[in-house]
Amino acid sequence: MSEIIRLTTPLTDKVIEKLKIGVQVLITGTLYTARDAAHKRLVDLLNNGKELPFDIRGQIIYYVGPAPARPGYVTGPAGPTTSGRMDPYAPRLMEAGMKGMIGKGKRSKDVVDAMKKNKCVYFAAIGGAAALIARSIKKVDVIAYEDLGTEAVRRMEVEDFQVIVVNDIYGNDLYEEGMKKYRR
Repeated sequence: MSEIIRLTTPLTDKVIEKLKIGVQVLITGTLYTARDAAHKRLVDLLNNGKELPFDIRGQIIYYVGPAPARPGYVTGPAGPTTSGRMDPYAPRLMEAGMKGMIGKGKRSKDVVDAMKKNKCVYFAAIGGAAALIARSIKKVDVIAYEDLGTEAVRRMEVEDFQVIVVNDIYGNDLYEEGMKKYRR
């Protein structure tokens, strides 16, 4: 059985340095949500010398556009979206202090290089398990770009939000390692 690490946000370099590919992680604390349209707006703010709607230092952005909540629920299903759409924006957010990203799918070489340079990790959430993931989300507030609907930036309070480290700060890639294993 692989190691399970419990993390509380915000993340520090010291914590990030301990995370290696393949490690299962349970996150408790705050996650921020954003998809491509919100990422573009966030990067535009940074590039224009303006403040972001939240302090990104040490934070994790979850690539999700949660479905509306049914009555009595905090959120609807909240599964990860494909991360590659955020690749044009992720390096700039890492420069600003972001320490983690959650999504699904491979990342570009530029993003992997930026993770090494800025000490940021990429976690994968389980695709297809949106309703299960939603159970670890305890509170959700829209904090920016409400006009984007489900893709607005949200602050999520989570408890034992389960992910796996796919890219660490050492340039390792769990997807690549997995493919190598089966090529033999």
